[in-house]
Parts: sequence; structure tokens; C-alpha cells
Amino acid sequence: MLKKISMVVIIFIMLVGTISMFANNAYAVTGNEVLNSTQATELVEIKETTKGKLAEYIEKYGSTPFGVAAYILNIVRIYSIPFCFVGIAVGSIYQYVLGIRKLDVRDRGFMLIITFVTILLICQVLPLIFAIVVNGWRG
Repeated sequence: MLKKISMVVIIFIMLVGTISMFANNAYAVTGNEVLNSTQATELVEIKETTKGKLAEYIEKYGSTPFGVAAYILNIVRIYSIPFCFVGIAVGSIYQYVLGIRKLDVRDRGFMLIITFVTILLICQVLPLIFAIVVNGWRG
């Protein structure tokens, strides 16, 4: 147990050290370079498209809180798919590859698969339920 804790602390210290090293090696950028860069243009475009999508949701649901909630639920719905597929893959590796010899590892893999499938179902069905409740019963 002590070895595991010490390894985690050492890895954390190494990560913090590399982050501070990269921060010290950064160079100064003038305001004109930032304004003319393509990254700034892309960020502004992303911001404008996000504002437009959010305005569409607010208009569709008739109020700001419902529109923001629907927008957030849609983003959760989209990003939960790859997250849960990776979790299911890790659970499958635990169950079918590493769990051949040890039953506790196999059970852990099974529980990971069940957990991520449940999260995936909830994240996919929750926006639908929200839309039905808000648009159907609210009027």
C-alpha cells in the first residue's frame, strides 16, 4: 500500500514539474499577433456558433433556464457515447482478458460494464424525457 501511494506522489510531482517547466519556457506574444492568429479566429467562430445554438434552444423551449438545460443535456448526450464506449472496453478487458485467472478482477470488469451501460442509457434517454416533459406538459 505504501509503495502505491509513493508511486502516485512521485508521478504527481513529475507532472507538476513538467507543467511548471513548460510555463517558464513560454514566450511573450503581442496583442497584434494574437488578433491575427488563426486560433483566435477559430475561438471566435466556436463562440458564435455556440451562442447561436444556445439561442435556438432558448427560442425552442420558450425560456432561458429550459433552453440552457436542454443545451447542456444535448452536449452530455453527445459526449457520453465515446466516454461510455471506452469504459465498456476497459470493463471488457478486465472481465475477459485479466479476469481469466482471478474472479475478483472478472467481477470488477462485469461491474464496470454494467455501470457504463447504465450511464450510457441514462445520458441518452434523459434529453428525450426532458423534451417530452417540458414541451408536452408545460404546453
